Amino acid sequence: MAKSEQRIKAVQLRERGESIKQIAKIVGVSKSTISLWCRDIVLNSSQIKVLHDRMVSKSYAGRMKGARSQYEARLKRIEDGKEKGIKEIAKLSDRDLLVAAVALYWGEGSKKSRQLAINNSDPEMIKFMMVAFRRIWEISEDRFTFHVGINKIHKGRDEEIKEYWSKVVGISKNQFRKTIFIKAKNKKVYKNFLDHYGTLTIRIRRPMSIYYPMMGLIEGLIRGLK
Repeated sequence: MAKSEQRIKAVQLRERGESIKQIAKIVGVSKSTISLWCRDIVLNSSQIKVLHDRMVSKSYAGRMKGARSQYEARLKRIEDGKEKGIKEIAKLSDRDLLVAAVALYWGEGSKKSRQLAINNSDPEMIKFMMVAFRRIWEISEDRFTFHVGINKIHKGRDEEIKEYWSKVVGISKNQFRKTIFIKAKNKKVYKNFLDHYGTLTIRIRRPMSIYYPMMGLIEGLIRGLK
């Protein structure tokens, strides 16, 4: 296409409301040349609005594409980290289980009341500790008691919540004490309302047989770094 034809084409496109960038792409010359050729053309308000809306739309699409790319990259890092962690830890020996359980109890368990009790809202952590209590300390099923602490707005779900935690620990609801409903100023009901089951406390009857050994093991962790 001759330069004069390119210029005529560019002017026609600009008069129809096309952007400088799009015209440069169609005609095949630089944006600076298109700007020079079309500098005397004044767009009306509707054409300006179309260009603005198009720019905003493309900008939004670009941001969404970037956000999606970052999201997918984050998911890949999470999955890679998970796979690496599983391979590195592999199967826990009894000693591994002991050390991990003592560390968890050190962080989450009762240490000053001479009671053996630990609480958490993560069902996987609760399962982990139940395995440790049964396998390492050989706690019989009848020595376990449980209670749930949860916001009072969940009072109507009491039986459902106990049933949930009963399945997590593998012990009958008969060994659950009265639920503690916590009075809170916030009465907002969230979207995940029905997926919230509060915090479970595990208590062990006749705790002295393992309470003092547990305190000793915690001390062992502390001194093991010295």
